[in-house]
Amino acid sequence: MTKPNEILSREIFSIGSTGISLQSITSAAIIIAASFLAVWLIRYLIGRAQKRLGENRASTLYVGGQVARYVIVVAAIAAAISALGVDLSALSLFAGALGVGIGLGLQDVVKNFVCGLILLFDGSIEIGDFVEIDEGAAGAVAAIGPRATTLRTNDNVDVLVPNANLLNGRLKNWTRDRASRRIHIPFPVAYGSDKELVRLAALEAAAAVPFTLPDTPNRKAQVWMTGFGDSALNFELVVWPSLEAVKRPGSMMAAYHWALDDALRSHGIEIPFPQSEVRLRSYYGVEGRAAMEVIAGKEKQPLPENPKVPKMVSVNDAAQDVATGGDGD
Repeated sequence: MTKPNEILSREIFSIGSTGISLQSITSAAIIIAASFLAVWLIRYLIGRAQKRLGENRASTLYVGGQVARYVIVVAAIAAAISALGVDLSALSLFAGALGVGIGLGLQDVVKNFVCGLILLFDGSIEIGDFVEIDEGAAGAVAAIGPRATTLRTNDNVDVLVPNANLLNGRLKNWTRDRASRRIHIPFPVAYGSDKELVRLAALEAAAAVPFTLPDTPNRKAQVWMTGFGDSALNFELVVWPSLEAVKRPGSMMAAYHWALDDALRSHGIEIPFPQSEVRLRSYYGVEGRAAMEVIAGKEKQPLPENPKVPKMVSVNDAAQDVATGGDGD
C-alpha cells in the first residue's frame, strides 16, 4: 500500500535534472500565499498609519511600504524556487530568453519599473502632491506603482500615467514641500475706470474668499494692471490661497471670479465686452462738435463743465512687489 508521504514526494515532472513533486509544489504555493498575505497586511497597516499620522508622514510611510512589498515579492519568488528544488543554473536558458524578451518587447515595462523606483526615492513628487503634466492631466498623486503613477483628479477620476513619462517629461508640482503658491486671476474693466477703485474692489473680493491666506510682509494680496486690451484695461488679482485650495484649481478660480464680479458690480465698475467705436472727423466740411450738432440738428450749446473730483493716491502694487523683493512670479 502506497503511503501518503510517498505520494507527495513522487516526482510529477522535472526541470533539467531536478524532479518536481507534489510536496515541493505545495511548499512553493504556501510561500507565495504567505507573501501575498504579508503584502496585504503591510498595505493595510500603512494605510492606517497614514490616516493616524497625517499628511506630513504619509509619503515616507508609502515609500517604506512599497519597498517592503517589493522585497517580500522578490524574496518569496526566490524561496518558492528553492522550495521546488530547482537549480537556478538550470534556468540559464530561460534567463537568456527573458533577456531577449526584455530587449525586444519588455523594455518599456522594465523602464517604467526602474522609473517608479526613482520616483519613490527622488522626492520630486510624493503621495498627496497635486501635479500637472504636459498632456494637461492634473490631480493628486494617489499611488506610485511598478508600471504607472495614479493621479486622482478633483472629479475623482483616476488617470494612470506611465512612470517614465513623469520622470522624463515636464511636470508642475503645485504643492511640493507642502507650501502654497501665488495665483494670478486675470480680469478686465472698461476704459475710464478708476484704477484705485478697481484695486479696492479686487482686494475686497480677495478678502471675501475664505481660503485666501492673511497678508504677511512677503506674501500679500495685490492688484496689478497688466496691459491695455482692445476694449478693456487688463488687471490681475494676485493672491496666496491655502494649500487645500491650490489642490482644487477649478473651484478656486471659480470662487475668485465670483467674488470679483460681486465686488466690481457693488462699486459700479463696468466689465466690458468687445466693441468698436466709430468716430466722425468731418461731415460735409464741418468737423468736431459742429459736425455733431449738424447731425443732431441742434444749435451750438456750451459743454457742461466737469465736476471737480478729488484725486486718490495711486498705489502701484506691481512696482512695490519689485522694490521689496517679494516672491517671484
